[in-house]
Amino acid sequence: MLDFSSGPAGVPLLLFALVFGYLLGSIPFGLILTRMAGLGDVRSIGSGNIGATNVLRTGNKKLAAATLLLDMLKGTAAVLIAGIVSPGAAIAAGLGAFLGHIFPLWLKFKGGKGVATYLGVLLGLFWQGALVFAAVWLAVAYATRYSSLAALVAATVVPVALYLIGLHQIAALFVVLTMIVFIKHRANIQRLVSGTEGKIGSKG
Repeated sequence: MLDFSSGPAGVPLLLFALVFGYLLGSIPFGLILTRMAGLGDVRSIGSGNIGATNVLRTGNKKLAAATLLLDMLKGTAAVLIAGIVSPGAAIAAGLGAFLGHIFPLWLKFKGGKGVATYLGVLLGLFWQGALVFAAVWLAVAYATRYSSLAALVAATVVPVALYLIGLHQIAALFVVLTMIVFIKHRANIQRLVSGTEGKIGSKG
């Protein structure tokens, strides 16, 4: 089993890694890219979020894809950089990056829903887990055409899979991240229950 203890530096190291991850995760790539492209403030359209799904509502698929990739990679980068110090720091930085994306300091703590950064943190900590997430997401999305449902099911499977293979500390982190993802998707859940959630490829 991997040792994800914080090492001799203890709590101060973990706090530093958490803050480092948070600042990196707070970079609002969706807002930056749309403004650079002359598309205005992405927060003024759709859901008001800064994530790739809302960027897609500008009609620019390439910009949405770039936002998705960068929001994912900032989570991966936080984990990999902090992981040079210790595995425990990597976990703390991953948590920080995820929280930073959802509650960015620069945008009055109103950010995205966290799925891309969730996946990026998973990629940095245990890349095989990212494959599990992707496989479940694709299967559910293909079967139902609901992107939000696919993300919620994949985020539910991930911590269970991590726990079953013995990565208990990473699994504990992703239990927390999954709970936050569900909270951020509560409006989507309500629409799924009522049958009004938009499907992949649908207009509007």
